[in-house]
Amino acid sequence: MLGVAPMRRSPDAARSWLLLVFFLPVVGLILFLLIGRPSFPPWRGARFARAEQGKDRLVERLRPLIASGLPRREMELTSLANRVGAYPAVSGNQIEWLEDYDATIDRLVADIQAARREVNILVYIFANDSTGQKVIDALAAAAARGVTTRVLIDALGSRRWMKDTLKALRAGGVDAREMLPLRLLHDRTRGDMRNHRKLYLIDGEIGYAGSQNIVARDFKPGVVNRELVVRITGPAVAEMSAIFHSDWYLETEEALPEPDISPPHENGSIAQLLPSGADYPVEGFETLLVSQINSARSRVIITTPYLIPDEALMNALRTAALRGVEVHLIVSLIADQVLVGLAQRSYYAQLIRIGVEIHQYRDYLLHAKHISIDGRVAIVGSSNVDIRSFQLNAEVSVLLFDAEDVAGLEAIQDAYMANSERVDPNEWQNRPRIRKLLENWARLISPLL
Repeated sequence: MLGVAPMRRSPDAARSWLLLVFFLPVVGLILFLLIGRPSFPPWRGARFARAEQGKDRLVERLRPLIASGLPRREMELTSLANRVGAYPAVSGNQIEWLEDYDATIDRLVADIQAARREVNILVYIFANDSTGQKVIDALAAAAARGVTTRVLIDALGSRRWMKDTLKALRAGGVDAREMLPLRLLHDRTRGDMRNHRKLYLIDGEIGYAGSQNIVARDFKPGVVNRELVVRITGPAVAEMSAIFHSDWYLETEEALPEPDISPPHENGSIAQLLPSGADYPVEGFETLLVSQINSARSRVIITTPYLIPDEALMNALRTAALRGVEVHLIVSLIADQVLVGLAQRSYYAQLIRIGVEIHQYRDYLLHAKHISIDGRVAIVGSSNVDIRSFQLNAEVSVLLFDAEDVAGLEAIQDAYMANSERVDPNEWQNRPRIRKLLENWARLISPLL
């Protein structure tokens, strides 16, 4: 294990694996064999390379719409995002923030009901409960009138409902597929490397991205989710569609036609798509996040339900705070995963010491995932601020650069902070000793979470 564990892993992850194996050899070895490989098998890499071949053609078609004239820092950001995700920032988009959980589902259903050509859905959780049934019925009705309907559902995220959801979708004429099916020790793929993206696309003209799955907001007993979704119309939807097409090919080897490019809106917003995940050679979302924190001058606001920072992120937050930048972290007071929640809270004392203000959102599980930097950049999507989203899960983020769009997100974040409890340094330091002990134990394996 001393020779194997450090290979292609961060030092923190390697130390965690070694601790686990040294203290629990049999359990640790079994877990290592199941989830110890932080990469996909070679056949998937070859398939991904083929799937990405259409990206260059799309970028060439988008060239007249590529944003120009942005300030230097924003141009550096778009260039970085382009290099790690390969999609450019494009002009002419219309942006709408959607906060109300049930209203977002109703808006999606209405868009599906108005679809003329195709509906493509890529989602981590798709349940056949009362909320999911609304979408299933809308998809079936669309398929019945000749609209092409495709759905990709992550096998692990939706395992509780997968059989019934697939059956209901397929009975309605929907081409529904399972992503990353769970096959024990099959092709040496980690069972916990998941497609965590949420993309809902209608006619190549309307795109939804964010944190919201297709499931009732209270699907976990005692927990009610609060989400944030951005609804986009305009040329950026073509980039969203291309990401769906790539994932569809990865699962089916069926190449879909190149996506159409919607006409730009006059005086529309600039938007850029950033896909990330284990298929890519660089941790795109983390690279972007650390870069933007390092370049921040006045205020950074990070909203995430799950926080497991690595050394690079901690150093960026420390440096920003020492430069006098306001750094706000909005997390949920309610936790739905005990071990992750304990590990997450183990970092609070260190974050407070380096000058980060931590706000614990009350009443709901704040499952939204978004970031604003200096009132000039907004990032919203499916990615948590943890090692899993940085390195293992397939994620997608939307970058926005227009002042009005960023101000809209900041207003939402300010409302979150107003409905939160700020973590008091003295009170946190004086929390019960047993809590500190449990949190620090969980921290030992946090790089594996």
